[in-house]
Amino acid sequence: MFRRSFALALCFAAVTFAATVPRPSPDFAVNFNNGSQIRLNQFQGKVVVLAFILTTCPHCQLTIQTLAKLQTEYGPRGLQVIGSAIEDMAAMNLPDFVRRFQPPFPVGSNVRNDAQNYLQHPVMFRLLMPQVVIIDRKGNIRTQLAGDDKFFEKPVQENNFREVLEPLLKEGAAQVAHGKGAKQ
Repeated sequence: MFRRSFALALCFAAVTFAATVPRPSPDFAVNFNNGSQIRLNQFQGKVVVLAFILTTCPHCQLTIQTLAKLQTEYGPRGLQVIGSAIEDMAAMNLPDFVRRFQPPFPVGSNVRNDAQNYLQHPVMFRLLMPQVVIIDRKGNIRTQLAGDDKFFEKPVQENNFREVLEPLLKEGAAQVAHGKGAKQ
């Protein structure tokens, strides 16, 4: 009886731990090896993709490559991608990772527990990588994705990101265009 109750409790907990979306993004700092950091609130007014990765994870590496392409393309329209490695030796692994993949956006590191708190992910559950959060121009988390989501499958990942990012980028573009027209 105890086993069945425990199993049911775990199943219920697994279903109920999903983070609330949309929700306001708490401020979050990504740390760099030189002692500096960037904070999410520095990018208010931009669409931000925050990707939590493991530097040695092939799925994470693919996501970083996809996001690099999108940063280059969508950056002028207001996209800012930020990477954060969260494995134990992240600070040591980052220089080689950055040299190898040359992302056109900042990639720093964080302690795993800080990332899990930001993601509203209970520490007792496995964190499937990568973990990606997409924040709108007003600072609200609009999408949160875990590494086991079909969103990340290789042939469709780029298109999936485009489908999520395009409307968010247009939201701001319409406001900017309207604001320019009103000033004239």
